[in-house]
Amino acid sequence: MSILLDASARVLVQGMTGGQGSYHTRLMREAGTAIVAGVTPGRAGAQVEGLDDVPVFDTVADAVRAADANAACIFVPAPFAADAILEDAAAGLDVIVCLTEGIPILDMLRVMPRVRASGSRLIGPNCPGVTTPGDRVKVGVMPWNVHTPGPVGVVSRSGTLTYEVVQHLTNLGAGQSTTVGIGGDPIIGERFTDVLALFEADPDTRGVVLLGEIGGDDEERAAAYIQQRMTKPVSAFIAGKTAPPERRMGHAGAIVSGASGSAPAKEAALRSAGVMVGETPEHAARLLAARLP
Repeated sequence: MSILLDASARVLVQGMTGGQGSYHTRLMREAGTAIVAGVTPGRAGAQVEGLDDVPVFDTVADAVRAADANAACIFVPAPFAADAILEDAAAGLDVIVCLTEGIPILDMLRVMPRVRASGSRLIGPNCPGVTTPGDRVKVGVMPWNVHTPGPVGVVSRSGTLTYEVVQHLTNLGAGQSTTVGIGGDPIIGERFTDVLALFEADPDTRGVVLLGEIGGDDEERAAAYIQQRMTKPVSAFIAGKTAPPERRMGHAGAIVSGASGSAPAKEAALRSAGVMVGETPEHAARLLAARLP
């Protein structure tokens, strides 16, 4: 099995007519993802090179009506991405994957209550997406060739570190059930605890690798959840150990204020919850692979 996206996923791509959107849509389709529509306002009926058979619609509602889409991937510039998310939620899509970086925090504060009320699951923004290798589904920008089907769930705030850990797991013979990049912004949709709950409920996920980073308290909340609710082994790696205090590192949410959000504090919370904490991404992968039943 898998979480979030499986073989039933029918994906529409917002911004498919743009350069990045069309490039990554072709890669998603090569992986096996069912791309059923593109959405760009004012471009209905347009054709995209290499995706000539994928119809383009003006609105998400039109795409859902005509192509029976149930998931979305957003390649829309930051000033318009919040409205793209709201359009997906209003259309009742099950899963919304937003890759856009730089969406204003005030926009996301406006968006999130309406997304939660709709019942849609938002992954991101500022994330690499979701990949389920066993069902040949990739929504986002994760490299497909590092994945292999298996029993390990991966959930991460980072992009590149996600691919690195997946490659290490694959090299170790520990394939993945689903890989989820939740995004590095301060305000995101599904958080660590939400994804951990899905992995805990998935009978085919037998262990989880969690990749965190400095800033915020998501990892500490995840540690509390793991201690109280999870029965499956979890390993973790926290990025940003050498980051200077008060300096934002890469992601908008990766900033340490005093002792709050520091790598040592996160590692301590995870260890106290029984999580195996790796010194490197490879070490975290090895720790989890060694504990698989």
